[in-house]
Amino acid sequence: MERMQDYRIRSIDLLRGIVIIIMALDHVRIFFGFGTFFAVSADASATTPLLFFTRWITHFCAPVFVFLAGISAFLYGTRRKSIKALSWFLFTRGIWLLFVELIFVNFAWTFDISLSFHILQVIWAIGLCMICLAGIVFLPRYIILAIGIILVFGHNLLDPIRTGGMSVIDFIWYTLHQQKLVLLGSDSALNFVYPILPWIGLMALGYVFGTLYQKNFEAKKRRKWLLWVGICSILLFIVLRLLNIYGDPTNWSVQKSLISSVMSFLNTTKYPPSLLFLLMTIGPSLILLSVIEDSKNRLTNKIIIFGRVPLFFYVIHLYIIHILAIGAMMLTGQNCCDLILTKNVFFTESIADFGFSLLYVYLIWIFVLIVMFPLCKWYDRYKTNNREKWWLKYL
Repeated sequence: MERMQDYRIRSIDLLRGIVIIIMALDHVRIFFGFGTFFAVSADASATTPLLFFTRWITHFCAPVFVFLAGISAFLYGTRRKSIKALSWFLFTRGIWLLFVELIFVNFAWTFDISLSFHILQVIWAIGLCMICLAGIVFLPRYIILAIGIILVFGHNLLDPIRTGGMSVIDFIWYTLHQQKLVLLGSDSALNFVYPILPWIGLMALGYVFGTLYQKNFEAKKRRKWLLWVGICSILLFIVLRLLNIYGDPTNWSVQKSLISSVMSFLNTTKYPPSLLFLLMTIGPSLILLSVIEDSKNRLTNKIIIFGRVPLFFYVIHLYIIHILAIGAMMLTGQNCCDLILTKNVFFTESIADFGFSLLYVYLIWIFVLIVMFPLCKWYDRYKTNNREKWWLKYL
């Protein structure tokens, strides 16, 4: 395993870079795919195979981000003098990520100065999970492992619990385990997209997996652990999915064609992520993490640049995509103000007829990556040359 600049781990940055690239495809698809804002592209009964798998491959992004955040938290702790220092960093960075989500990320998605439509997505979830992990890290490692397993494997037992109220208890439940769109009067709404209970468990498991990357842990043994845990995760996913007995709120079924049946089989629940969703995505990711540990070539060197500045990429690329979408709307003769995504725009579906074919989505995706690369390379170099600036570790 090659360590970068004394503490960065190449394979982790590489995997993070890969999922960042895939994530950009999903966000371009949302802004440029025809009617995507109001279509369910992962619904096997209402989509094409190409659109389904374009959406499905991006399912790997959020689980990998959260899991690697747990690993990174552990590695950060190995460079700190005490657990208390690690806990404080996780707490303060979690608070910072909540602020970033509510202000910078929400505005990037909507371009609505009034922020009438608040969308609580993956940065929000990671921030809350870090705040929770700030307390969990004081526990013995085997208890942290148990917490992770219980939350990841057991949270689907809570699926029947549903609420629709506006009390404090209801809002806590939406935050923990029920995706919910809440109307806040006539002019604003709050969308709990990423309920965090299973994500807390996944980050806790990532934290424990961080022990595999300690300096005294043998690389061959680490790769074997990653490989076999990944294989077992995939096998468990296949068995549970075939049986249709537990692990996802929605069962799969045999369809009229083989490809439709495969799509139904893979169409697991993301909000909140079901056990099967996490097994399906983390399993292959662990195998890939094992395989790419010694990967080093011109392509991986470029991908790693993205993986070293994930928050910078996430925020900036959303602004670029949204600006490009407004430009595309102007070129097609439509009202570009419709892409100022207020609460009313979402509820009236006024841009349901905007968008392009998947070919254009893929071309725009490649363009966005080309634009982002020099920006990320510059920012990575800036961070490397200014390590003494404490605030950079929050970015």
